[in-house]
Amino acid sequence: MHTLALDIGNTAVKAGCFDGPALREMAAGLTAAEVRALVKRWAPQRLIVASVAEAAVLAVEELQDLVPGEILAFSPGITPMPLRNAYATPHTLGADRLAGAVGAAGLRPGQDTLIIDAGTALKLDLVTADGTYHGGSIAPGLGMRLRALHSFTGRLPLLELPVLDATIPLVGDSTSGSLLSGVVNGAVAEITGLLAQYQQRYPRLGVLLTGGDAAFLSARLPARIFVVPELVLLGLNRILAYHVVK
Repeated sequence: MHTLALDIGNTAVKAGCFDGPALREMAAGLTAAEVRALVKRWAPQRLIVASVAEAAVLAVEELQDLVPGEILAFSPGITPMPLRNAYATPHTLGADRLAGAVGAAGLRPGQDTLIIDAGTALKLDLVTADGTYHGGSIAPGLGMRLRALHSFTGRLPLLELPVLDATIPLVGDSTSGSLLSGVVNGAVAEITGLLAQYQQRYPRLGVLLTGGDAAFLSARLPARIFVVPELVLLGLNRILAYHVVK
């Protein structure tokens, strides 16, 4: 039975087609028309949607006629899921954070895991070995930091992140180089420092990296951090399967 997981983020839409727990195909950066085309081609029996965007590019109702079975809108604090949620304000929790935690718990059952989601925002989330999601931290992502420096100053240019293997200087000898040093090296130092604190508390901690900037950051972060681009989709598929069983 094919199922479809749809992750509508602040800057991108991702979709994953599953056959049971196995991810068969994934696509990202989709428009509404491309999502509808994928649904027609994949012909899923069920679909789960998670959205953190204020103005979603696609309404769930638009897919109703294309999916013969249930369409589940994932809502933290309401939708049953295979993970205990200890977040104090579940009604304010982003669906992507919780779905990523469910995905991490599925990949590393019975193990302490830290999820680093490097997307529009830079988010760290903790799942402990007893299957509990605790929360974590939210900070500006790399692109947001670059845009903020341009928007809230008079003369700093608006930069894009360089290519994946670009060398980021420690000492920037130009304004562009200084901006990239501050944003990229600063974010890496921030993640590394927080990671050290987590590892003091959880010595056997495993770390998973996901999000749009995961590939860019992976080469600049400590070893033994595993990149899982499909983590949120994996979590959504687990939540859908759990919902069907329940």
